[in-house]
Formats: sequence, structure tokens, C-alpha cells
Amino acid sequence: MARAPRKRRAYHHGDLRRALIDATLALVEERGPENTTVRDAAKRAGVSPGAPFRHFPSRKALFTAVAEEAMRRLREEVAAALAAEPAAQPLARLRAMGSGYLRWAAGNPTHFRIISSRELIDFDGSAALRGDNDALRALMVEILEAARKAGEIKARDIELTALLARATSYGLARMLVDGQFPSWGVPERAAQRTMAAALDLFVDSLRK
Repeated sequence: MARAPRKRRAYHHGDLRRALIDATLALVEERGPENTTVRDAAKRAGVSPGAPFRHFPSRKALFTAVAEEAMRRLREEVAAALAAEPAAQPLARLRAMGSGYLRWAAGNPTHFRIISSRELIDFDGSAALRGDNDALRALMVEILEAARKAGEIKARDIELTALLARATSYGLARMLVDGQFPSWGVPERAAQRTMAAALDLFVDSLRK
């Protein structure tokens, strides 16, 4: 009698960390972060309940790893958006940076939810998260400084302006991911167009 084929494991040898991150994302999409545990991720990945703890000693450590992956994807999206805009047009680059952020949030809503919750992750304890966040912030300040030196904007407090730019993009992304636009009279099909218009309005408000 032929031997029954072995059940294929859910991850490849040496890639358990990646499998657990992917499993966590899938579970959060299905049931939300509050109902996702390390043991749930282990079960989804097809490993023993204790296997994940070699990589992630706690639930927060697992979610922090997911957030690091989210930040990496965000930086890639922003870099791609900026690559299409010349350095000589700082306000166009500022808008591109915001557009990249919104595209990332729209394409990765689960990543957005996890990285936005400081209760789920150890932001201060992650050198990767802090480094990437500081790099994005410094890039925004650099773009705004270039706009100020070129006489394009009226803002004098560049750090505060950068904070406002971040809050604008984050607020629009939050409304999109949480499904709030319909309650503001914006149909779901028009959400992307509305966010682009709001981003244009913000950038125009900075002009001299």
C-alpha cells in the first residue's frame, strides 16, 4: 500500500520568523489585533505552540516585528513616489511624499493599524522603527527647508509644519482605513480622489 503523503509544513526551513509575521497579519485581518496571540500565529504557521518564542518572547515582540516590516514597506513606497519628482520642486516632492504614505496605507491597512498602535508594539525598544521614523521625519524637514529657501512657502517653523503635514496624511489614512469617509458624505469609490484633493489643498495652503 502506498504511504500517505506527509502534510506540507506551513513554512520553509529557516524561515519561521517570516512565516509567523505573515500568519500574524492574516489573523489580524480576520479577527483584529486584540484577538490575535502568539499561539494563534504558531497554529496558523503550522508549528508547535512553543516554536515562536525562540524568535518572539512576547506578543508585543511579534507585533513589533510586524510593525518593522510595515515601516520598511512605507519607506519603499515613499521612495518610489519621490523618485518621480525632481529635487528642484520641493513642494511637488512634499505632495509626493504624502501620496506615497496614503498609497501605502490603502494597500496595507493591517500594517497601518498595527504600526499606529503604540499599545501593541514596542516602538521605543525597536532601533529599526525609531531609525526609519527619524529618517522619514528628517526627509520631510529637508523638503520643507528646501521649499522655504526657494521662497515657495510662508512657514517659518519648519518642525511644526512637518508635524502638521504628518498629521494631515495620517488623519486621511486613518479615515480611509477605519471607513469613515461615507459618514462625511464621501462614497467609498471617491475616497482616493478626495484624499488627493485634500492633500493638494494642504500643500497649496503652505504656498506664499
